[in-house]
Amino acid sequence: MLNKKDNGETVVVSVASERAEAIGGVLIALFAALMAISQMVNGDLEEEMMIAHNNVVSYSSWYQSKSIKESLKESELDYLGALIESGMVTEENRPVIEQKMTDVREKIVKYESEKIEILLGSEKVGKENWVQDIEGKMGIITGVKEWEQLTKTYDFATKKFDYALLFYQICIVLGAVCIIIYDSPTLQKGLIVLMIIFGIIATFLSIYGYTLAP
Repeated sequence: MLNKKDNGETVVVSVASERAEAIGGVLIALFAALMAISQMVNGDLEEEMMIAHNNVVSYSSWYQSKSIKESLKESELDYLGALIESGMVTEENRPVIEQKMTDVREKIVKYESEKIEILLGSEKVGKENWVQDIEGKMGIITGVKEWEQLTKTYDFATKKFDYALLFYQICIVLGAVCIIIYDSPTLQKGLIVLMIIFGIIATFLSIYGYTLAP
């Protein structure tokens, strides 16, 4: 990197340039490593976000199926009541129909309770209101609204990582330019300062995004 001109100024410029190149190379390696870590964490968060989103769809469908069953039972209850009111049911058969109506009412109450637990989650409704199990286990339901909130949280966190990755990429580009422009130490120093600033911003965004993740 030494210039053929044998004078002090040329030697100083050359040494300063070589030092800037070395610093730029170290910073490129550092920020490239941090970017790789951020990409790995961001990938995990995006995977969790997709799982949460799929569960929103799945649990919403589950909730809708309970609503349909509840509506069918309500229609059945109305039909049985109409039979009694119309006089089509004999006194001999009336107790049977009334018992059937009682069973239907219990089903309606059960479906309504199950809907609430599926919508809000087992933790929100409290242990005394657990009515829906998953594979025989009670109290482990994450509600639709909870899944929706998780999806939003993961989405917000991954966006912070996306911005962080952008700043890391800018750092690497600035470092590459710093190494290329070896004959301008002043410009190299400016690029190094910019690298450090963008790198700090990227690191802060990565940490912030990680703290936001559930």
